[in-house]
Amino acid sequence: MMDDLADAKIPRHIAIILDGNGRWAEQRGKSRYAGHRAGASRAQDLIEACVSLPVEALTLFAFSSENWRRPELEVKLLLDLFLLKLRNETKRLHRHNVRLRVIGDISQFPDKLQQSIAAVEHLTRNNRSLTLQIAANYGGRWDITQAMRQLARQVTAGTLLPEDITSDLINQHLTFPDLTEPDLFIRTGGELRISNFLLWQCAYTELYFTDTLWPDFDLTAFQQSLSSFAQRQRRFGRTGQQLKT
Repeated sequence: MMDDLADAKIPRHIAIILDGNGRWAEQRGKSRYAGHRAGASRAQDLIEACVSLPVEALTLFAFSSENWRRPELEVKLLLDLFLLKLRNETKRLHRHNVRLRVIGDISQFPDKLQQSIAAVEHLTRNNRSLTLQIAANYGGRWDITQAMRQLARQVTAGTLLPEDITSDLINQHLTFPDLTEPDLFIRTGGELRISNFLLWQCAYTELYFTDTLWPDFDLTAFQQSLSSFAQRQRRFGRTGQQLKT
């Protein structure tokens, strides 16, 4: 099926909010944890599809800085599932030449989870087929705030003048300055908002919203999002006529 996109315009970087796991489970009379497990399995399918296209970077919003507000048991189970997937999928990621990176404030996570994150990042650091970023305890406002704090320290130390702060310099202090900004943003689950995800980086990103719940977002649904992206004209402030000349 992905072969149908061989001649299409493929986004270099895709960002996805994986929304709808809980509702998917509730509709089937299952626990919310079952929905999160189904969502994790769906993510594996999308990762392999991105490797085959190929997409250069895939950023998945797995756990936001606001998700701590959820019931304590659900948060614990989410973190346990994250740890389990890291341990079970490391070899698969490495075999597919995928580099894994976690973006967000992981200092609040249990030590075992932090150690597993560090181990997988180290093992896959030189892989180049796909950069897979998991946004965990991440928020766009947090990302911008931590960048501002770094720059403020430099100004205080006298190594940086305020007038030398540019958008490019700010970008260098965000969580992934080495990657291109997302070309395509996908949100499943029917919500029409970006929910504090990559606020700075998505300034010119093409947005795609679908009612499909994340565990049902199969390769056919993924292809539809890519086909939608391929039909769009990205002008970045220019006119359509300028792009034709």
